[in-house]
Amino acid sequence: MSTNGKKVVEVPSVVTVRDLANLVKISPINVIKELMNNGIMANINQQLDYDTAAIVLTELGFEPREQRPAEAETAADAQHAAPATLWQRLYAGEDPKKLKPRPPVVTVMGHVDHGKTSLLDAMRHTDVASGEAGGITQRIGAYQVEHNGRKITFLDTPGHEAFTAMRARGAQATDLAILVVAADDGVMPQTKEAIAHTRAAGVPIIVALNKIDKPNSNPERVKKELHDDGVVIDEYGGNILLVPVSAKKKMGIDDLLEAILLVADTMEIKANPDRPAVGTVIESRLDKSRGAMATVLVQNGTLAVGDPVVIGKSYGRVRAMMDYNGRAIQKATPSTPVAVLGLSDVPNAGDVLEVVKNERVARERAAERSAAEGTAASGADRSKVSLEDFFRRAQAEGNKELLLVIKADGQGSIEPLVSSLEKLDQGGARVKVLHTGTGRVSESDVSLAVASDAIVIAFNVEVDESARRLADSEGIDVRKYNVIYKLVEDIDKALQGMLEPVYEDKVVARAEVRQVFKIKNVGFIAGCLVREGAAQRDAKARVVRGEETIYDGAISSLKRFTEDVKEVRQGFECGVGLANFKDFKEGDVIEFYVKQRVS
Repeated sequence: MSTNGKKVVEVPSVVTVRDLANLVKISPINVIKELMNNGIMANINQQLDYDTAAIVLTELGFEPREQRPAEAETAADAQHAAPATLWQRLYAGEDPKKLKPRPPVVTVMGHVDHGKTSLLDAMRHTDVASGEAGGITQRIGAYQVEHNGRKITFLDTPGHEAFTAMRARGAQATDLAILVVAADDGVMPQTKEAIAHTRAAGVPIIVALNKIDKPNSNPERVKKELHDDGVVIDEYGGNILLVPVSAKKKMGIDDLLEAILLVADTMEIKANPDRPAVGTVIESRLDKSRGAMATVLVQNGTLAVGDPVVIGKSYGRVRAMMDYNGRAIQKATPSTPVAVLGLSDVPNAGDVLEVVKNERVARERAAERSAAEGTAASGADRSKVSLEDFFRRAQAEGNKELLLVIKADGQGSIEPLVSSLEKLDQGGARVKVLHTGTGRVSESDVSLAVASDAIVIAFNVEVDESARRLADSEGIDVRKYNVIYKLVEDIDKALQGMLEPVYEDKVVARAEVRQVFKIKNVGFIAGCLVREGAAQRDAKARVVRGEETIYDGAISSLKRFTEDVKEVRQGFECGVGLANFKDFKEGDVIEFYVKQRVS
């Protein structure tokens, strides 16, 4: 639609620079330049309000209109929608009437020395660092605090590495993340990593601006740095809450807890406590006196002492449970972290706990999983995430985004790289950069790629040995480049491979039915002579009688005498069996064909 020669563009109330460029099919660079002309410095992930976006579009020759609420979810929004979390999948089939509010589960992340541990200590009013807490409190790795009569569960994980390692195993226990940033230090490399890992998981963020009591703190500088990294706080028109705190002086702690509950209320966090429990292992260990122990976060249902459980390849009956204070408890409701005793073996972090009918069922299911894992280990390796393989993945999964983690030798290299890559668009297939950074490719970079099915790009940098081992074991493609145009060329080719392909049937052989055999316990087999080409076992087949095709489907068997074969060439005889077809007649022609992509 156009008016006065100008194309009308409907724009959401909030849109990123990248999505605005995609709406009008121009380079994000042009949008950024127009913003700069209007005195606004922005990066490609920065969010713009409607008024700002309208000014840019008008300058570029378009006529902007604000979307009505019912139309707010554009195709671009749908592509960037966060995937369903494990919580949502766990109770997707539950009766809504049985769902009840549960405590939110929070992970604290951020740069080293920015005060993550001190903030956790301040929120639970203990001092783990000084050794004042009980031993079990430190080892359970999770705990709960109460604020205004409501509970909040904290996962005391080492940081975004552990968070993403669990996600790579298919587990996601966190509802929201606290991003701790020091007001006197600002956004640092690990801060950026934490942002990337959290964004990839689709988990909401609350920023805790720590160390505001320091004389050299500069909150405004930190807010701008966060803004530049795509973390737009509510003060700047975004939807991310920022809470100033001082963990050392216990300032702003209640405000932070209140913010957590506020975000939780908007998410409508619920579960069904009146069913057998399902949960995720947060951490596990072998205790000399107690045997196998696992810290389990109950995610749906209620776990009780005496319940038969299966966790990955281990099983058992819950002999005892302890809360984060080391107290024995009999039941654990949703969002409750507990240490579980009574397991046959130490499970892995990220394994799912399920309550089953009895211990025999638990033992059998654990044995089945062990056998299945052994079979998988002896077979093919994990499907490799590679540029060459992206066409198949895009076709099978419908994914039109090529996800990248980019490490380069300097910030000066990153900006033109990202700019060049994000301009690529092949029929809707495009690049999404999950994370950028300078320096060597680390294990954390590969972990993010594992959890997100991404490609790692190393531009003029080396790869840590530990990262290389992880990439090899998980099948992650780490590609090294030192020339920008070669990298852009390879990515462009991958995107073209992701386009919807066009196929045509290619006949590879024709065989004439000479005789029909009925074989006991097998069915009807056509004795054929291959007239032309080579009959292939992995092809499909059509049975042509006169000018009519009477069958089109799969080949169930291809034999030479009594031997199964993959191929029979022209001039040789063979036996052909077709799936769900037995009406062969002498003189029928069987056409063997394959699907071939049209260039």
